Amino acid sequence: MSSLRICWLIVFVSVCLVQLISTQSVGHRSLDEARSERQRLVQKYIKTLNKEEGAIRLVGGDAEYEGNIEVLHNNKWGSVCDDEWDMVEGRIVCEQLGYAGVRKVTHSGYFGPAKRRFWMDNIFCEGHEKELTHCHFDGWGVNDCEPSEAAGVICDAPVGLEPEPEVQPEYYEPKYRVHYTHKMDVRLRGGRHHKEGRVEVRINNGKWGTICSDGWGLLEANVVCRQLGLGYARDAMQTDFFGGSDIAAHLITGTECYGNETSLNDCLHHDYLRGVLSCHGSLNHVAVVICDHLAPDLVIDYYEIERTAHLEDRPMALMQCAMEENCVANEAYEIQRDDPDWRYATRRLLKFTASALNTGNIDFRPFKEKNMWEWHMCHMHYHSMEVFATFDIFDHSGVKVAQGHKASFCLEDSQCLPGIPKKYNCANFGDQGISVNCSDVYLYNLDCQWVDITEMNTGSYTLKIAINPEFKVAEMNFDNNAAICNLLYTDTYARVDNCRLVRP
Repeated sequence: MSSLRICWLIVFVSVCLVQLISTQSVGHRSLDEARSERQRLVQKYIKTLNKEEGAIRLVGGDAEYEGNIEVLHNNKWGSVCDDEWDMVEGRIVCEQLGYAGVRKVTHSGYFGPAKRRFWMDNIFCEGHEKELTHCHFDGWGVNDCEPSEAAGVICDAPVGLEPEPEVQPEYYEPKYRVHYTHKMDVRLRGGRHHKEGRVEVRINNGKWGTICSDGWGLLEANVVCRQLGLGYARDAMQTDFFGGSDIAAHLITGTECYGNETSLNDCLHHDYLRGVLSCHGSLNHVAVVICDHLAPDLVIDYYEIERTAHLEDRPMALMQCAMEENCVANEAYEIQRDDPDWRYATRRLLKFTASALNTGNIDFRPFKEKNMWEWHMCHMHYHSMEVFATFDIFDHSGVKVAQGHKASFCLEDSQCLPGIPKKYNCANFGDQGISVNCSDVYLYNLDCQWVDITEMNTGSYTLKIAINPEFKVAEMNFDNNAAICNLLYTDTYARVDNCRLVRP
């Protein structure tokens, strides 16, 4: 398209938006609000029309301020993976698009599975970035994500565009448990054997129907497998591979389980008695499970965290390998960029040993297939999992003030109980995993086994360390995958104590 045609198109969009906003403004918005809204929308569409590198847009939602996120790179739109996706990144997206704030971040392809390749994965934002592409991530196109892992947001609606109560989208409505007077039956259909298939439910012996897979994941699948006496969820998918593609067949939507319920009755759902259900996407949006009586179960050793936690002031000259993996705060990269003597600057690190013991009845294996593992020159071994552990520090208000970003892992049997032979080893492109009754131990002297707290004030905090934090690999139980501890940070030392097991 010629530059002249682009200019005329921009003018046309601007005029239309001015007319639209002027109409909406009558009677309920001031002139200043209308002008501000006009400027925001015009700037948003100009950037998209010009196909500027790093432009973002929302797709799949019922309104302009919601949807899965797509980002423009090399003149091609691509999706964003939900690994490590939280409110910090969501706020940056909404503000970049001109909205006042973020109402909710979404995971697991809430607005439908990703329709394009993933451009960004493991996004790590500090919170002050103006655009999403200013945050750290693994690199353009580098990812281990399935289409069902699309990240999304629901931003604050612009003034005058808030949904009216009678047309309020389903995700704004409260969720309910099935009323105790109503019975919900569950079954699997369409699978190759009795332990897999699409999930079907019926209420009070009525007709059988499928479940819309908005937000469907391993936590919900575990409840289904447990209720049917089929063990644990080996996989939770959003697909019509096992049938059920007719969206009219959906009986419930918005299913949300904590993971330890014994029945889907105890989980939360959107009001299944309304008669009309909203489901984002008409294809591949059916809840599916694969069950198995064998599953790993990782338990974090919080005693080792308490015993080994300490401070270290480390020169940046000794952290170049770790900085390649985004293992320090963003301020360190600013120093590296602006200060020619950055190698002599030091970072204050809270270091500790993290140990994960597999107490299940089958080995814990990486999420990615071996041919997708990535070689890392600094560490001289292959990384098999991009997000295996997260380290976060919160203040008394629950605000995250520092985080460790350990983005790549090699899993092996570091220690095993007496009589248990070691099976997995990272060396020489060996198989990776954690055997039953063995532990993968990351000692405090290893790269990235820390939280960069250089900019954090002294005081009392909460430290949370989680393994398999995004429930990417199926387990028997996720309630023992994280430890929450008290952290006392002074000018000269740090103490971690009173740890307890929680879920990620």
